[in-house]
Amino acid sequence: MPDYFKPLPYTTLSINTSLYKPLHMVPNSVQLNEVATTVMTDLKKVAPFSIEPLASIEEANEKMISCGVRLLFVIDSLDRVYGLITATDILGERPIQYLREHGGNHSSILVQDIMTRRDDLEGLSLKDIENATVGDIVETLRYGKRQHMLVYENYSDEDRQIIRGIISSTQVERQLGIQITKLERANNFADLEQAIMEPV
Repeated sequence: MPDYFKPLPYTTLSINTSLYKPLHMVPNSVQLNEVATTVMTDLKKVAPFSIEPLASIEEANEKMISCGVRLLFVIDSLDRVYGLITATDILGERPIQYLREHGGNHSSILVQDIMTRRDDLEGLSLKDIENATVGDIVETLRYGKRQHMLVYENYSDEDRQIIRGIISSTQVERQLGIQITKLERANNFADLEQAIMEPV
């Protein structure tokens, strides 16, 4: 080894050592006529969080809290999307309904028992998102009464898809400065823009 290389100093890690986590920046404000990708969380830039279907919903809730998210992808043993679970699923009526039908106790409920399965998931094409506006996204979320929408990209062979992004109604509301759920259905862009200008 040449003489001009030298070992760097190193030390034992302290007891308070933790992992670096990206800051959850407040999204920039947007307008209705801006491109829809401005309200999409791009999974090429932000790593998604996932959990196994056999984890308990208590573990899922703890992971959401520690990661600062409200949605986890459920991944099967082949690393495929098996479904997803949200904070609303865990804290809402689904656990109660499951216990009524199957018995048991809250700590015995698994993610797969109350998650939304892949067969019931719908997504928007990235190509459509790239050619749509934030106003289109607002109408899509309201029309479908959705809290989240997935955005997928097709592989070269059309049978395979990859989840490229997530659109959250909470994030859209934060960026627009309004509550989507309180808006009346707009007949056109001008109506929607006027509804957003009015206090809710």
